[in-house]
Amino acid sequence: MMVPEDFHSFLNHYLKSWRSFSIEEIKKCISNEYQAREADGHSEIIDFGYQESVEGWEQAFSQLRDHAEWIINEIGILPLKNNEVMVILSATLLMDEQPLDKASLFFQTFKKDENECWKLIMSYIEAGVPKDHLNSLVMVDKES
Repeated sequence: MMVPEDFHSFLNHYLKSWRSFSIEEIKKCISNEYQAREADGHSEIIDFGYQESVEGWEQAFSQLRDHAEWIINEIGILPLKNNEVMVILSATLLMDEQPLDKASLFFQTFKKDENECWKLIMSYIEAGVPKDHLNSLVMVDKES
């Protein structure tokens, strides 16, 4: 199964919105039915939905926009179903031009809605991953 052609332009828009701290554009990319789970690296698991997600983005963007830069790397793109795609990303920050030593690993599922627009519907986030561990990530390609 191939990744739908229009997905790549949507993903580029989503990542550009994230990198530019654009809360209005990020909100357009998230489904109202969005569900997420975040593991914070200290054995705490947090489940949240659309409203908590938007509030988190707003808080992070307002605190960081003047002295930080997002470093977001695409690790993989996996078509799941017709019009449903998972993207694996790592994200960290440059704070006052200094890189953080930890990152978050995002498994994000996007789906076309009833208006044929791509929306983020689900995320699993592993926060606080040492960046040097991400360098050890190996994608295994096995045939059944």
